[in-house]
Amino acid sequence: MTTTTQLYDIYLKHPVISTDTRKIIPGSLFFALKGDKFDANTFAQKAVEAGAAYAVIDNPDYQLGEQYLLVEDVLTTLQDLARHHRRQLAIPVVGLTGTNGKTTTKELINAVLSQHFKTQATQGNLNNHIGVPLTILTIDASHEVAVIEMGANHQKEIELLCSIAQPSHGLITNVGKAHLEGFGGVEGVKKGKGELYDYFEKSGSPEVGKSGSQNAVFVNSDDAVLMEMADARHLNHVVYYGTDAIDNLISGELLENSPLLTLEWINNKTGDSYKVKTQLTGTYNLPNILVAICIGTYLGLPANEINAGVEGYQPKNNRSQIVQTATNTLICDYYNANPSSMFVAIDNVDKIEAKRKVLILGDMFEMGPEAAVEHAAVIKKAMDTPVDERIFIGKDFLAASESMDHGQWTMDNKFYETAEDAIAALKAQPISNSTILIKGSRGMALERLVELF
Repeated sequence: MTTTTQLYDIYLKHPVISTDTRKIIPGSLFFALKGDKFDANTFAQKAVEAGAAYAVIDNPDYQLGEQYLLVEDVLTTLQDLARHHRRQLAIPVVGLTGTNGKTTTKELINAVLSQHFKTQATQGNLNNHIGVPLTILTIDASHEVAVIEMGANHQKEIELLCSIAQPSHGLITNVGKAHLEGFGGVEGVKKGKGELYDYFEKSGSPEVGKSGSQNAVFVNSDDAVLMEMADARHLNHVVYYGTDAIDNLISGELLENSPLLTLEWINNKTGDSYKVKTQLTGTYNLPNILVAICIGTYLGLPANEINAGVEGYQPKNNRSQIVQTATNTLICDYYNANPSSMFVAIDNVDKIEAKRKVLILGDMFEMGPEAAVEHAAVIKKAMDTPVDERIFIGKDFLAASESMDHGQWTMDNKFYETAEDAIAALKAQPISNSTILIKGSRGMALERLVELF
């Protein structure tokens, strides 16, 4: 069996990891990870033939020579290798999790810090038990800071990811209603996300890390749930941010939302204030922007570099993304959806300055037994919000609507069981001259609607 130490010596000579034989990089290490419907051990020979220097396998039947490294379990070995590599890195590692806004916040932090440091950050949303170790293993001696996003849909997952990433600086964006089925309800989500705070409490969160910077947990002082969670633990060093100047390193407020955000922020240590225009929409993004500013300030960046990072960040991946068409302004936010993110997205439409507003909302997945209640709550929220038209798409929204009192509903509310039904209706009655929120879970594939506007 190949040990982690032996494998690490090989990794240092071949520091590129491959997990897909269709994308083999010559000289890389191929890890034969198992999937639900495949066993990559069977592809080990193909990986080596395609140019991989070694194949890491856990089935001796496929050990065809010295280039095939046999281990007990390939996934565990990948995680152990990343954990070992992380211990060799003397740089700040910012670890973040939360129900909503993780990827946008990660991108904002990276956009700010990369103005001053050579950074490495999670690519896309590779934030799980495979993605985190793969990201850690892309950090090399030239990198000065890393930003690692950690996602979870069940308890103990953040605990595992923290043990791999070993963050020196950390934050939770928020705690809300998502993956209720896997977490076992809202309290389960709170407990699961709180594992990041648990990591800092148990590790002692040393005053000064190997990087020379003081380690810290960043907490949104406007968020009562996060404040309660942080106060319940003995965290060594907490840095606050929010809308109030008191006790916050950074505070800020929105000046404009039409629909792009402009804000003013203050460094409460110096008293200096700054105005910054962003390419983001959504009032719910204010804390995400503020924590990026806060971390940049904490790590010593000057305000001009921080502002350049914030102003230069352009959202993508269908998260709070503005698309201007010939006749409409689209808020494309259909990468994912849960009750918490639905509510704040609807609130944002209410606050946006626009002549005509439309909500197009798709089903939320992974709600488990709470699906009916949560979809009904979103319907009520939408009905209580003064917009010109509401379109609901999906079986769960349709089922929830059938059990509700339609007494106050107008003809401007439409329900469609499938996206195909909605597309047909929108082709027959096009929407124009409107600001339109399109939001739903990834599985609804609501991007199909964009070409209609």
